[in-house]
Amino acid sequence: MKKIAVVILNWNGRGFLENFLPYVLKCNSNDAEIILADNASTDDSVEFVKRQFPSVTIIRNKGNGGYAKGYNDALRGLPHEYFVLLNSDVEVTRDWLQPVIALMDSDANVAACQPKILSYQERKQFEYAGAAGGFIDKFGFPFCRGRMFDRFEEDSGQYDDEREIFWATGACLFVRASAYREAGGLDEDFFAHMEEIDLCWRMKNIGYKVMYCPRSHVYHVGGGTLNKLNPQKTYLNFRNNLVLLCKNHAPGYFLLKMFLRMSLDGIAGWKFLLGGQVRHLWAVLRAHVSFYWTLGHTLRKRREMKKRIKVYSTSAIYRGSVVLEYYLRGKKKFSLLDPRKFNRP
Repeated sequence: MKKIAVVILNWNGRGFLENFLPYVLKCNSNDAEIILADNASTDDSVEFVKRQFPSVTIIRNKGNGGYAKGYNDALRGLPHEYFVLLNSDVEVTRDWLQPVIALMDSDANVAACQPKILSYQERKQFEYAGAAGGFIDKFGFPFCRGRMFDRFEEDSGQYDDEREIFWATGACLFVRASAYREAGGLDEDFFAHMEEIDLCWRMKNIGYKVMYCPRSHVYHVGGGTLNKLNPQKTYLNFRNNLVLLCKNHAPGYFLLKMFLRMSLDGIAGWKFLLGGQVRHLWAVLRAHVSFYWTLGHTLRKRREMKKRIKVYSTSAIYRGSVVLEYYLRGKKKFSLLDPRKFNRP
C-alpha cells in the first residue's frame, strides 16, 4: 500500500486534465497513488484518462455533490496515511510532495498543510486561493499572506517561513487521513467554497495544527468552476462564511460577533448596489435567507461538535477587522497588519 493518495476531483474537466495531469504523473513520488475522483461527468474526461493515463486509479461518484461530498465519497475507505486534495487546474512542480509530507511526518499533531500557491497566469504572483497560508479575522473573514481581498503580492521570498496558519487551501490540501476522519470530513452542506476552512477550524478545535510549507510550490489557474464575477460564488461565499462562524466560534461574544458580522455583510450589500452590481446584492440577500432558513440545522451541528472540542482554538486568528484595515486604513498587504494582533499558539 502506498502512503499518499493524490486525489483529483473532476467534473467535466477534460481540458484541465489534459493540461495538468501529465505534470502530476511526471512529478509523482514512489509512495503516492494518483486517483481521479469523478463527479458524474458528462464529457469524455474519464474515458480520456483511462486511455491516456492507465496508471491513474479512477473512482466514479454517483452524482455531482460538489467539492465536499465528492471528496467525502472518494476518500471513504481509502487506506492511505495522507490525502492530497488537488484541484484539476493546478500545475505541480518537481518535488512538490516530499517537503510537505516530511513536515507532517515530523509532527503527529499537524493535521493539514499547504504549499505556496502561485498564479498560473502571473507566475511570480500569489494566487487567490491560499497564497502563502490562510487566516481569519475576529469576524470570520478569511484572508491570506500574499493576498488581501483582491490585492495580490509578488512572491519575493517574503513569506518563506514555515509557520502555523489558520486554514490551508482546498486547491492543494494535504491532510492526515486519521485527523480527517476524526473531524468528520468535509461538511457537505457547504457544497463548495470555504469547506476547507471549516474543516481546518474543526481540526484545530480538537487539538490539531494546520501548517504552511514554503519549500513546496504549485501554480493554480483558479476559477475553474465558478469565477469571482459569478453571483453564485458570491452567494456561496457569504452563506458559507456565516455557517462557518456559527458552527465553530467559541461561546464568548458569539452572539455579538454574529450580529456585527451580519452588519458588515449589509455594508457589503450596499457597496454592491452603489457599484451597480445588483445581481451580487441579490446573492448576499439570498445567502442570508438561506442561513436563517437552516439556522436550526447549523446550531444542531454546533452542539454536536461541542462534544468533541478539547479547547476552542484561537491561534492564527487576527484580533481585528481586515475589512476596516483594508478599506479604511489602506493596509493592502498582510505585512502591514499589526503582528501583535495575531493570536500565537
